[in-house]
Amino acid sequence: MESQQLHVIFVPFPTPGHMIPMIDTARLFAKHGVNVTIIATHANASTFQKSIDSDFNSGYSIKTQLIQFPSAQVGLPDGVENVKDGTSKEILGKITQGILMLQDQVEIVLQELKPDCIVSDMTYPWTVESAEKLNIPRIYFYSSSYFSNCASYFVRKYRPHDSLVSDTQKFTIPGVPHTIGMTPLELADWIRVKNSTTGIFYAMFESEKKSYGTLYNSFHELESDYEKLINTTMGTKSWSIGPVSAWINKDGKKKDNIGHMKKNIGKYQELINWLNSKPNDSVLYVCFGSLTRLFHAQIVEIAHGLENSGYNFIWVVKEKDKDGDGEGFLQDFEERMKDSKKGYIVWNWAPQLLILDHPATGGIVTHCGWNSILESMNSRLPMITWPMFAEQFYNEKLLIDILKIGVSVGSKVNKFWLNIGEEVVVQRDDIMKAVEILMGNGQDGKAMRIRARNLGDAANRTIEEGGHSYNNLIQLIDELKSLKIARGLEKIRLEN
Repeated sequence: MESQQLHVIFVPFPTPGHMIPMIDTARLFAKHGVNVTIIATHANASTFQKSIDSDFNSGYSIKTQLIQFPSAQVGLPDGVENVKDGTSKEILGKITQGILMLQDQVEIVLQELKPDCIVSDMTYPWTVESAEKLNIPRIYFYSSSYFSNCASYFVRKYRPHDSLVSDTQKFTIPGVPHTIGMTPLELADWIRVKNSTTGIFYAMFESEKKSYGTLYNSFHELESDYEKLINTTMGTKSWSIGPVSAWINKDGKKKDNIGHMKKNIGKYQELINWLNSKPNDSVLYVCFGSLTRLFHAQIVEIAHGLENSGYNFIWVVKEKDKDGDGEGFLQDFEERMKDSKKGYIVWNWAPQLLILDHPATGGIVTHCGWNSILESMNSRLPMITWPMFAEQFYNEKLLIDILKIGVSVGSKVNKFWLNIGEEVVVQRDDIMKAVEILMGNGQDGKAMRIRARNLGDAANRTIEEGGHSYNNLIQLIDELKSLKIARGLEKIRLEN
């Protein structure tokens, strides 16, 4: 039976935005009868092992294959193995070096386990060769939107920004079905100017063309135009099977969130009571993801912008953002919000799904990371967009110009997340205006809320039996099984 079962190995990249959706996808494969192995280092595995054990104990064929992170060799303390641990460029450089050194160990595991398919994060182009050696398909895992991949492809191909006289002048993205204007400053630096990372990214995108196909954590109803474009213009086969977090956690995640809350009941009871005291759709949730760093002057503008808007808000602030906070500004602000009952500060970790699903929550300020966008969408919430780096500015265009469920706060510069300058990028008045549009009773806000609700309903339908994402996953698994059988028959033919 073991040998008949399809065996798929997942190779995630250790940063939350990539790792979380891939682990969810691996668990989905296992829940649909596939024998799944996830390759990860110890510290990274510890973040998801509980879910894997729980699936295994429920009878699914899923396990983690641990490999050793070369901490000593790259000069890092034990346990610093994830991009989010890169508190400085020097540390991040060492983490990246350590990740590159994992290739040999991964290759050994692949040779030993001889899987039927490799699902590899986009950042590991070398897995194309690994799959070729084993004569099996390699599937490219893209952890963001179809639109961002299409937009990036056409910008790289036609370089419309090269002919502009200034970085703030607009160009139109060629080749896409909507009219989307951008400025060179909104592009990642490796596209704008050739630098040490340009070649690395080009190698990744090249490896997509050599793969059997691409898995997207997206869904047909959200990006059908771009799903089509990927398959026709770019000529790559793709399957949209998202939103994977909503699918895998139909019951599980809420339990996890509630479980986490019960352990910290004192800590979060106050938050829930505060939310319970607010009218429906009256609270704005403000969260910038796991990598974003904010400097003091920007924190001051956010605080004043939120307070001046007059709307209720929950703001997730990281302890490390307090570091540059000379005058104890955040503590004073927190006290003032406690008195006014208008704002609630959560330090470091928030039970995000619980907040998003609460009837009092009416919108979110997001850095336009794809996982956060999908979670907001599942909860049927419109968004204030504040992209920071990577492909987040493309995702902003999708939300505002195509889906029309977002309002921009006016973020203009794509900056690598560790490059913190002291200049204030977004002013309090712009923040206040965006909050008023999203949360207010104007026509724009109302229309966005209706569209967000409709997309949320579509996101929930697509993962049900018979929905687009459901069917895509089943079809892909069936296809991989057929390939396995064909390889087996070919082997028999050659042996005879």
